[in-house]
Amino acid sequence: MIEVDSITFAYPSSSPIFVDFSWQVGRGETWTVLGPSGCGKSTLLYLLAGLQFPQKGQVRIDGKALTRPRPQTGLILQDYGLLPWATVRQNAELGLKIRGFYGPDGTHAPTQVDWDNSVLPWLERLGIQAVADHYPSQISGGQRQRTAIARTLVLHPDLLLMDEPFSSLDAPTREGLQTLILQLQAENQLTLVMVTHSIEEAAFMGKKILLLTQPPIHQASIIENSQAGSEGYRKSEAYLALCETLRTKLEQR
Repeated sequence: MIEVDSITFAYPSSSPIFVDFSWQVGRGETWTVLGPSGCGKSTLLYLLAGLQFPQKGQVRIDGKALTRPRPQTGLILQDYGLLPWATVRQNAELGLKIRGFYGPDGTHAPTQVDWDNSVLPWLERLGIQAVADHYPSQISGGQRQRTAIARTLVLHPDLLLMDEPFSSLDAPTREGLQTLILQLQAENQLTLVMVTHSIEEAAFMGKKILLLTQPPIHQASIIENSQAGSEGYRKSEAYLALCETLRTKLEQR
């Protein structure tokens, strides 16, 4: 689904982050991207989202080079991105309203759009229907993140990009949302790429883990993790061993 083909990228007046870097993601796969602060994790996500563009090489999705954000890609950020003056329901409906404004033009919205769609099933599925008429300041961090998830999934993306979405949440809320995202990913056959700075989160969520080094990054280092997300995995010896392996690899970089 995703082909990162020999890209080179640098911000203006800065050293390159990626140099001739290549990487591939298959449809329906679940990836986490892990690495030290400042290594380019979020930059890679923005390149996949079509918010940044390489100076050399291409990022292709379904064989098409990215020249702008694609309507079938969902992006969930760390700060939720909710409108403070809008209710939970209104925030969740935002993407649908934008699509309705542009119509199914194939640029801002897919050519096939379910105009009868409703956010209510997603609010129910995410357990926030009881706070549908509340404002972001009136709900918890976990509920705000669920609102952001509802706003994204109601648009039926085929690719879901997440940038450290649970880093500001307490441990029980974070673990609950990790499990929920994996359930939704499987139910909707999404391709998932999630950036995280947490070794434990990367090990639990990513069936494949992309480990980044300090820039410049030339080569993808990939760790297979077939048991990710399975019941009881957090308490297993395999999970603990993988966390220790990831920690050791990060210390060596």
